[in-house]
Amino acid sequence: MQPSLIQQAKAGSDIAFSRLVAEHQQAVRAFLRRLCARPDDADDMAQEAFLTAWANLHRLREDAQFRTFVCGIAYRKALNDRRSQGRSLRRDSAWSDLQPQSASSTVDKRVAVEAALQTLPVEQRAAVSLCVAGDYSHSEAAEILGLPLGTVKSHILKGRQKLTELLGVSS
Repeated sequence: MQPSLIQQAKAGSDIAFSRLVAEHQQAVRAFLRRLCARPDDADDMAQEAFLTAWANLHRLREDAQFRTFVCGIAYRKALNDRRSQGRSLRRDSAWSDLQPQSASSTVDKRVAVEAALQTLPVEQRAAVSLCVAGDYSHSEAAEILGLPLGTVKSHILKGRQKLTELLGVSS
């Protein structure tokens, strides 16, 4: 029986780890794009998350999934980045460049959803992004976010309610 990609990567195989990255990078980037204000930041943060995953692969439990492991790392990086940006924004008071651009109605809707997501507390936004937009299970989201399952479910419920209210959608 051939060792799994994770086992091969843990043994030091760059090729195996590259295949893991290729399999999971789209999901990690999509998750981070929902958490970050700028998509370029999400791509950079995803790269950092994979580098951290490579350096800490020895910590990945045998029963854990790689996607869950790297998304957890990405989430913690997003939280740290958010704290850092918050300090910068308070220091610089640079809010003027956050004005939405005019575009087609589909793009307008997407911008409205993204803007509404940005108003949610980061843990609610992360839970909604993972489970509603990212197709993760509630238990996977709980593991990624390091939160109890009930808390994740509560964040999703409250996040959906707030988004529905902000977007003027009837439930």
